[in-house]
Amino acid sequence: MATTDRDEPPTDAPAHMRRDDARATLAALFPSDRRDALLALRRDLHQHPELAFAEVRTAAALERALAAVSPVSVQRVAGTGVVARIRGRDAGAPVVAVRGDIDALPIHEATGLPFASEFPGVMHACGHDVHAAWAVGAAYLLAERPAAGDVLVVLQPAEETGEGAAAVLASGVLDGVAAIFGAHVDRRFAVGEVVAQGGPLAAAADTFEIVLAGRGAHAARPHESADPIVGAAALVSALQTIVARRVNPAAPAVVTVASIHAGTASNIIPDHATLAGTLRAVEPETRRLLAAELRAVAEGIAAAHGLTALVTITLGPPPIVNPEVPAAWARQAAEALLGPGSVVPLGITNMGGEDFAYYMERMPGCFVRIGAREPGGPATPAHTPQFQAAEGSIFVGAAVLAETARVASAALANGG
Repeated sequence: MATTDRDEPPTDAPAHMRRDDARATLAALFPSDRRDALLALRRDLHQHPELAFAEVRTAAALERALAAVSPVSVQRVAGTGVVARIRGRDAGAPVVAVRGDIDALPIHEATGLPFASEFPGVMHACGHDVHAAWAVGAAYLLAERPAAGDVLVVLQPAEETGEGAAAVLASGVLDGVAAIFGAHVDRRFAVGEVVAQGGPLAAAADTFEIVLAGRGAHAARPHESADPIVGAAALVSALQTIVARRVNPAAPAVVTVASIHAGTASNIIPDHATLAGTLRAVEPETRRLLAAELRAVAEGIAAAHGLTALVTITLGPPPIVNPEVPAAWARQAAEALLGPGSVVPLGITNMGGEDFAYYMERMPGCFVRIGAREPGGPATPAHTPQFQAAEGSIFVGAAVLAETARVASAALANGG
């Protein structure tokens, strides 16, 4: 069976041959001292998680880690964000950026890891500890083998609240950046697998709050009330008809009621109930339809129950739709490092949100998924108490982001 000029296993080589080749490549990029430093960083961040815009200790730890990268300049942005500038070979070449996010979630950890969160009710349940570590790893690699132009390594706060990317953009640190790249761990895929494709990769993530106002009464005399709890129960069911009956079945959409708060005692009918949740869509017209229908259904159900509805819809990050050219740069980088069989299709319509989309409203880029499941491990979903990313994904993510920055920088320098 013929091999390529670089003696990489061909695309149809057995999977274990491709994995062995990838491991050898990554081992060469990450000698033991560098590997140990990134593992220690990730475990320290995981053990000391911090919520959005409170990543004070996290930012300090990342600054210390980046201080070991030479030559590099480091600055604080957006309060707890950290940006490192890695000099390229040509001061006049376009600047590109790679981003890792750093905040945790308000979830109590149940992984049993020896470096589990020391902070009750806060954990890295979405892999941002790994994202931060691989961004530092990318800085190591880019300092060692620079891109054509400068590369900004952006360690962004507050992704989970959808506010961090906008704050980084508002700081002006990314003004003039020609392209940006980011990545997310994904336990649906094994370590060494990468999703780098054009088209939709994440959904718009809007939120809503509906306050149903009625009239309270004694629970033994419900006829004297305008019961917001009964109205809320009817509204939860009615909202599900938006996707089922108002949205084109070919258009991905989600309406989820995630919280209901009402009442204080078992013998009191309250005077209001509050529902909150999320709207997810990939297409702009579907996004607008969900908001309009949510408002109409809420007001209609409220009126039917003698209530009034105050509906507040807050726009979150827009959808991520990867352009084909930057996605091709990311694929080229992943395949060069890990072999042709390493790039795999997403295989689903991802309705998760990601504030990286704000960057892509301002500049071209690509967002990729990095496999984070160890051999034989379960496909544990993110945002759960059991979530943890396999540590091998740190080195894959660092190498893919660094090489993508080099490929993009070279293409942009050549007018591509």
